Amino acid sequence: MERVQPDEVYNLGAISFVPMSWEQAELTAEVTGMGVLRMLEAIRVCSGVSRSSGSGGQIRFYQASSSEMFGQVSETPQNERTAFHPRSPYGVAKAYGHFLTQNYRESYGMFAVSGILFNHESPRRGAEFVTRKVSLGVARIKLGLASELRLGNLEARRDWGYAGDYVKAMQLMLQAGKPEDYVIGTGRMKSVRELVEAAFSAAGLDWERYVVTDQTLHRPAEVDLLCADPKKARVQLGWEPRVSFDELVAMMVEADLRLLTDGGDPHDDSSWP
Repeated sequence: MERVQPDEVYNLGAISFVPMSWEQAELTAEVTGMGVLRMLEAIRVCSGVSRSSGSGGQIRFYQASSSEMFGQVSETPQNERTAFHPRSPYGVAKAYGHFLTQNYRESYGMFAVSGILFNHESPRRGAEFVTRKVSLGVARIKLGLASELRLGNLEARRDWGYAGDYVKAMQLMLQAGKPEDYVIGTGRMKSVRELVEAAFSAAGLDWERYVVTDQTLHRPAEVDLLCADPKKARVQLGWEPRVSFDELVAMMVEADLRLLTDGGDPHDDSSWP
């Protein structure tokens, strides 16, 4: 941080696969939680900030907070004032980083903000995440490389959007006149079942012929209902999602069909240009 002296820092680092956070709870706390503290301290020291009014050059800091902090929701949709009730070690660690970012902003006058992002997907999503698991599964079935797709809870609902739209929201937060936290999402919920239907439809397949539900793939504590209220971002940042749910799903299926046709490895980032 001292050598580079950046104008902006975007902390996207985390153990972000939620099921893994039960298996690696301590690692999740270190990376997803304590990692935020280390970033904030590095910025504070390198900026010369030592009192509540702030001093030195302002390095603007973005923290990737998560809708998983809401967990067992108290209201739907969720906005910046909705209480947190995380249901996984990942959600708990993200809540710690969120409150810490807020604390450094209030304690030191740092330009530090959190974006409470709902699920954001793209063709580059990790293969272990349900959206990519579905798009890869559909592509494999379409190409004759698999005969079924095993999934857990088909009724879990999420607010899924396109990652590219959400990165634009991150950038807008750090260009704003004052540091504030924002909920970022589409405001529309879709179930895993609807995700599956859209993905198989994009490939011209009947999903009911191929999908098998597997109880072992359910989470220990499920989060069933997450939906964003992005009004603040729309009004104050002028942000709107541009890519629809169906366009996003079709984009991912088409990308995985190309990837597998060309012999690419879904688990290898270098397979992408």
